[in-house]
Amino acid sequence: MGDTKERILTAALHLFARDGYEAVSVSQIAGALGITKGALYRHYQNKRDIFDHIVARMEDRDKEQAERFDLPEGPLAQMESKYRNASLDRFADYCEAQFAYWTEDDFASSFRKMLTVEQFRNEEMQKLYQQYLALGPAGYVADLFDSLGISNPREQALHLYALMFLFYSIYDGAKEKTPVREQFQKMLKGFAETLF
Repeated sequence: MGDTKERILTAALHLFARDGYEAVSVSQIAGALGITKGALYRHYQNKRDIFDHIVARMEDRDKEQAERFDLPEGPLAQMESKYRNASLDRFADYCEAQFAYWTEDDFASSFRKMLTVEQFRNEEMQKLYQQYLALGPAGYVADLFDSLGISNPREQALHLYALMFLFYSIYDGAKEKTPVREQFQKMLKGFAETLF
């Protein structure tokens, strides 16, 4: 049963990323899986329920990513000591892993593409885009940089995210992905050196 739930989430996310959330019907999701709408409804109440589970999955995965690198997985106000104890080396490794996560991980990459398209069509999607891919991460990094005593933390966070966003776009359009990843790693290393 769990496998079917996962397959539904993944198929729906792929369709949402390709066609947009509003354009995709429950029938299309079921059809992509070769199951009936009734079978789909045994796992999820409706399209919105599927979407809510996708967002919940991304929240869990984001926390897991931060925990993997022993970085704070919540806001500064709730985790001040964890912010102060973070390391720039771990953070640099985390940034490299985040790039791979948002470009190569099927679920995260599809989620990013869905939000990128949908942010222009729907206010809720715009807020999720900001939370996951713009102001949310930039604010997180600014707080982290500030806790680590880096000067101009907000400006430095914006420089980092400008770099990451540029390389997401380059990566998405590139036929050869490895040189893009390597160039990003080189640029990230150079950025990290300027922080010291």
